[in-house]
Amino acid sequence: MPMINHPPSFLRYALLGDAVASAATGLLMAAGAGLLSGTLGLPETLLQYAGLVLLPYAAFVAFIGTRPTVMRFAVWIVILANVLWSVESVILLLSGWVSPAALGYAFVIFQAAVVLAFAVLQFIGLQRQRAVVAMA
Repeated sequence: MPMINHPPSFLRYALLGDAVASAATGLLMAAGAGLLSGTLGLPETLLQYAGLVLLPYAAFVAFIGTRPTVMRFAVWIVILANVLWSVESVILLLSGWVSPAALGYAFVIFQAAVVLAFAVLQFIGLQRQRAVVAMA
């Protein structure tokens, strides 16, 4: 498997930013699901389980971002997971399965946009690394 030795700061920061944001959001949603549910108009169990899913994901991304050598394949897994999360967030709103309040719509759309932005930044980081390797 292709590996990236000493990942460039851009890719490392994109991964670690994703890990921090995912951990913070996961803790907020898992621990505060009861409070958030009423405000956002989203089911408490949905918020709780989504938050619990984010915690091991954040640990995985942090692990990848802190290694001296990063496997490109691992970064691709993170990118694809982020794109999938964003798409599923939009599908959730369009499905009619939930009836969020206006703030709930804003929350879901905002977090989907941030997650998609991390995917784009991670992709750019991989492309930059490829360019550096090609020039060497």
